[in-house]
Formats: sequence, C-alpha cells, structure tokens
Amino acid sequence: MTSTSPAPTLERLGEGATVELRGVVKSYAGSRALDRLSLTLAPGEFVALLGPSGCGKTTALRSLAGLESIDAGSILIDGEDVVATPVNKRDIGMVFQQYSLFPHLTVLQNVEFGLQMRRVDSASRRRRAVEALEMVGLDHLAGRFAHQLSGGQQQRVALARALVTRPRVLLLDEPLSALDAKVRVSLREEIRRIQTELGITTLFVTHDQEEALAVADRVAVMRAGEIEQIGSPEELYLTPASAFVADFVGVSNRMRGELQAGTITVRGARLASIDPTLPDGPVLAYVRPEDIAFVPPPTPRRRTSTGRSRRPASSARSGGPRSGSTTTPSCRCSTASSSSSCSATPSRCD
Repeated sequence: MTSTSPAPTLERLGEGATVELRGVVKSYAGSRALDRLSLTLAPGEFVALLGPSGCGKTTALRSLAGLESIDAGSILIDGEDVVATPVNKRDIGMVFQQYSLFPHLTVLQNVEFGLQMRRVDSASRRRRAVEALEMVGLDHLAGRFAHQLSGGQQQRVALARALVTRPRVLLLDEPLSALDAKVRVSLREEIRRIQTELGITTLFVTHDQEEALAVADRVAVMRAGEIEQIGSPEELYLTPASAFVADFVGVSNRMRGELQAGTITVRGARLASIDPTLPDGPVLAYVRPEDIAFVPPPTPRRRTSTGRSRRPASSARSGGPRSGSTTTPSCRCSTASSSSSCSATPSRCD
C-alpha cells in the first residue's frame, strides 16, 4: 500500500524575510572560524552553505540564530540588527542534525512546546500543532513518543516543531546527515516542497554537494571562514571561480595543459579561458567527465600493388587523437585560476 503526502495546511508566511550577514568575524582561541563573512538572502530564498568540515558553515548558522556571539560585523533581519537580540526574540526556527525531541513528551506535545512558551492558548496551540503535523504527514502519529519513531519520522517532527511558530527565517543544520540514503532523498524533497509552499527564507547547511545542488536556489561554497563563490547550482558547476570550487563541486578530470593568448591546449584540444588576464604557461585543467569523448584509432594503412602503404581516403583526418587511448573534450571548455595553477571547466555544450 502506498501513501501520499497530504496537502500543506499551514498558512503561507508571506514573502519571507531579508537576511544579511555583513563582515561577520568569529574566532575561537585565536583561530578565525568566520573571516569577514558577508551573505545576503532574499525574501523566500533557499540558500545552502556548502563546504568541508571546519570551514565555518555551522558557525555562521549558529551566529545567525543567536547561539554564538560574534566578534565583529552585523546581522540583520528585515533591516533590523539582531546582534544584541536574544535567541528567543529573533523569530527564527531551527532544525538540528540531532533531532533533540523531548523523550517524555508525545509527538503532539513536542510540536506544541514552542507555542506553549509563547503563551498561546490551548485550543489554538493544538490546532496549529496538528496543522504542522499534517504538513509533514505525521498527524496520525501524534500520540507516539520519540523512541517509537524512526529517524526520518523524528526529523519530520523536529521540522514541524520549527515551523509551527511561524518564524521569519528557517535554519537547517545538516538535518539529513543521520538518515539513510533513501530517506535523505525523500525528506530533502519534502523540505523543499514545504519551504516553497510557506515562502519562508531558509539557510541550509550541508557538506553533501548533491543535497545542496538538488534543493537550493543558490549555493555558497565556503572555505576557511569565507565564501569562495556563491551562485546557482548551474553556475557553480559550469563556471567555478577557483580550482577549489571546481574540485569540490562535481567530479572532474585533472589534465595538464598549456595556456597561450587566452587559449588552453589540452591533449590536442583547444579550450577557451574565461579569464583573459591569466599569464601564459603551464596550467592544470579540470574537465568534467561528460565533456570527454573516446574516439576510435585511425584506420591502419594498407599496402598497394606497388608495395607502398597508404591511408584510405575515408579515414583521412585533419588532426585529433593518434591512439585509441587518447581522450578529447567533446565541447569547448572554460578556465578559472587558482594561485599559480589554472582550472578548466566546460562551458555549455553547443
């Protein structure tokens, strides 16, 4: 028997809030976790912070929530600086990596808890909690306790609890990392659907590039407390701004080439550079697997009656690979530089 997700019943939260982090600095024991980080989220936008462990993405999220104090910079929600505003006054919903459900409360009581702290009356509290559970498809499990739920169900309860207060901003701190692969895919699609329906501004932290590219409007790739590049998933994949982004987002083949006058020669193929200021010389090209084609070797020469060998007219070639093991990109590529090396990534195929 198959089940379908119920239609969302929570009211739309308007157009969402504008969120800005301006020059945020945060240090731990003299080591900077955030180094003048700046980021803007448009109303209703879904932005993912993507990066390796220790790059500062969770610190940025916790600073926005008010769970971490910052050393410098400002954090604004709809133009209001909230740096000095306590956590419970920022009107932010948050879902953690660990579900953090109260074990002694039922599912319904867990979802009601935030409303209870806001002194919402009992009837309204129950109605809104049931609506939130319907949104995540768990209204039929309202009477269960946390230990009676699967991991995916517990995370859905945590999501309902974060949304029931109708926050201006939703923060998701690697909410899918503790789940198995199939549940992760299902739940990330559910999160995106709910976010779109409610129109809530959302910041999603993950180290999984597949998750980030699948659900976000824009992705910010972080490295050492800074944003290396921010853009749509397509922009990051097709035109990475550095070798780090090219290597971290997607899969690439590293090939040595030679740059001259804005053109890179890689194994006989000529690729256009996207940065005309790069100096001529040896470079390292990053070429996507889908932009490499394997070609057959040239047809062997055959002997004529005079004893000379010649190539059949149909196999004449004006250039290209000389052996069956040679590969050539199947479309034009572009490049981006990093330090003394250069990363080449494919542009859109024509």
